[in-house]
Amino acid sequence: MSTKIKGVTVTLYSETQSGTDRFNQPIYTETAISVDNVLIGEPTTDEILSSTQIYGKKLAYTLAIPKEDTNDWVNKKIEINGELFQSYGYPTQGIEDNIPLDWNKKVKVERYG
Repeated sequence: MSTKIKGVTVTLYSETQSGTDRFNQPIYTETAISVDNVLIGEPTTDEILSSTQIYGKKLAYTLAIPKEDTNDWVNKKIEINGELFQSYGYPTQGIEDNIPLDWNKKVKVERYG
């Protein structure tokens, strides 16, 4: 019997500029995007310590993003199982053709708020 790895659906919040205020500062509109088949990985103690030393952030999870996803994951708010997280740093992306599974991008997240 084979076991198929299956991710969960997370909500990625993307901001787009929708105008400017009276001080000519940008006004943003937030859009919720559902992303299916995202794997949620628990970080090791070494990863948490390294992330804290490099970024000053406490790593909560590492997300594996499906190959076909084209969303921007840099510094975005993400909802996972009803809880909010914030991505930080740039996603790590592998060469799609050299990775046999459905995921080729890793995103680091910390608790939000």
